[in-house]
Amino acid sequence: MTSKVRAPSRYQRNAFAPSLIAAGTLFVAPLLLGGDWFLVVLFLVSILALIVAWFAIQARQWWWMPVFAAIAVLWNPVFPFPFTGPVWTAAQPVTAVVFLVAGAMVKVKRT
Repeated sequence: MTSKVRAPSRYQRNAFAPSLIAAGTLFVAPLLLGGDWFLVVLFLVSILALIVAWFAIQARQWWWMPVFAAIAVLWNPVFPFPFTGPVWTAAQPVTAVVFLVAGAMVKVKRT
């Protein structure tokens, strides 16, 4: 039996894990709207948005910076916006998809 030796990846996706955590949180977020647990969602999403933005800057993909800066501001727990209704509920999974796309696209070449 022959075993194939897999070549190591040439790229490293540092933003992938924080993006997965944020996306999972945001997919559950509509169930938590209006409850005490939504504050945890706000903290997680805003912090992970800043982390993903930092990895995007390190990867020299600066165009992600305004996207995640806006997410960090809109989901900030310190001065929360009083968003309610179907638009805010729909914004949760849409933002989860943005996190997933960025997590897959932000990559740096391994040295």
